[in-house]
Amino acid sequence: MLLISCPNCGSRDETEFHYGGQAHVAYPENPDELNDREWAEFLFYRDNTKGAFAERWLHSTGCRQWFNMLRDTVTYDILAVYPMGTPRPDAAGRLTAETGTGSTAADSTTTGTAAPSISGTSISGTSTPPASTIAPEGATK
Repeated sequence: MLLISCPNCGSRDETEFHYGGQAHVAYPENPDELNDREWAEFLFYRDNTKGAFAERWLHSTGCRQWFNMLRDTVTYDILAVYPMGTPRPDAAGRLTAETGTGSTAADSTTTGTAAPSISGTSISGTSTPPASTIAPEGATK
């Protein structure tokens, strides 16, 4: 079982996520001008890299945001997790010149910026949580 670190929610079990295919696949500039073979190659042909591979993932049962992940396909090691629209890091975590596929608009749901605000929360344990976050008596985790 993989433990995936969502850029918005933190580390979660892999069952909360859905794989979205290869990341950084550029949409054709003029799709109407493509012949059937070129369109099929865009839709269905993907790299099958052994080693570091950039993938798109959706945190489907959490924040419901898309993000990119650089993962080693041999060892399943997660090398980097980064928001949509940012360049792909290399295997050492440094950014490369390649651009991301998501929108960079501030209100875009693909950039990860639409996550709920956590500015009023505290994890130090020194403050009392708001009444709306306290579970009813008898509730279980």
